[in-house]
Amino acid sequence: MANVTNDDRKLSVLAFGAHPDDLEFQVGGTLAKYAAGGHRVTMAVVTNGDVGSSTLPMEEIAAIRHEEAKASAALIGAELVWIGYHDEFFFHNEESRRRLIDVMRAAEPDVVLAHWIEDYHPDHSMSGQAVRDARIMTAVPNIVTAHPPLKTIPQLFFYDTTAGINFTPEVYVDVSATFETKQQMLACHDSQNQWIQDIFQTDLSDFMEVQSRFRGMQAGFRHGEGFRALETWPRAADFSLLPLA
Repeated sequence: MANVTNDDRKLSVLAFGAHPDDLEFQVGGTLAKYAAGGHRVTMAVVTNGDVGSSTLPMEEIAAIRHEEAKASAALIGAELVWIGYHDEFFFHNEESRRRLIDVMRAAEPDVVLAHWIEDYHPDHSMSGQAVRDARIMTAVPNIVTAHPPLKTIPQLFFYDTTAGINFTPEVYVDVSATFETKQQMLACHDSQNQWIQDIFQTDLSDFMEVQSRFRGMQAGFRHGEGFRALETWPRAADFSLLPLA
């Protein structure tokens, strides 16, 4: 199959983020590029972000972050799946595995994007592991969920970690043309600007731009996002499914 940007086939792309702003920060440019190419994009948010405020109670900040996530997804015409586990307390167990299997079955993805399994935040790492482990099970008929099993096991690509630590990309997507859209998507998460400054003493947008410029510099782009394939069998690393061109 040719690179998706030069192929008539329209893909279904499912991206999992642990928190409401993770997808925008790490793969917003790639998701915008898929969407611009006419591919179906689903943004699945594993937790509800209910601890992401220094001043607001959990239910209130969760509701705010849900609306922010809706606004971000709408910018690129993506479907938002709000899974709703508590922020900081996502655990990989039978219930959560079945939930993620069903999310994947509902989206019928050709491509799944997930957190790398060695990130700084346990929700990041744990959700990446949970997606990895559930992937093959999406096609197993005897595992019954609300949606029918997939006919084909989707291909899985992991995306970058925060600050790029413990992650060496195998391939880079040039997001220079969609970087402004990525900025707009991340800006929808206005509630997080003060929270990130409070807890990490940094600006969310500036942090994102430094990382995208760094990955872009590595690949010879102005702005880039890094990916690597699942390392275990069946690997089937068809990087042409990413919007590389």
